[in-house]
Amino acid sequence: MTNKLQTTAYGLKKQVTISFEEAVKRVQELLLEEGFGILTTIDVQQTLKKKLDILYDKYLILGACHPQSAYKALKADKEIGLLLPCNVIVYEEDNQVVVSAIRPTIALSLAKHSTLAETAQEIENKLKNVLEKI
Repeated sequence: MTNKLQTTAYGLKKQVTISFEEAVKRVQELLLEEGFGILTTIDVQQTLKKKLDILYDKYLILGACHPQSAYKALKADKEIGLLLPCNVIVYEEDNQVVVSAIRPTIALSLAKHSTLAETAQEIENKLKNVLEKI
């Protein structure tokens, strides 16, 4: 994987040249700059160790929410909450640190609600900015 932003089937992904801890801190800062709040933080490594006694690589899931956009989406379709928040992950793989974010245009396309497409694109652009800046 290169340090360039990659688009996957349902995400945006970038390898970074900073430590896992620094990547988490920087992602959180950049999300805040783009107007997101962090609703949830799931430490997958710690959870797997505690619940299954499995050793796993560092892996953190951040549940990011852009309140104004979430409100617009909820006004359009109350069931859209099933597809919120926008997950951003930071993990280690082969001694490299990777940051990935969901592509809201793909996730919200499941709703087949035309008014959500614009909001999804706006949020995807903000997440893309985060990954480009890290």
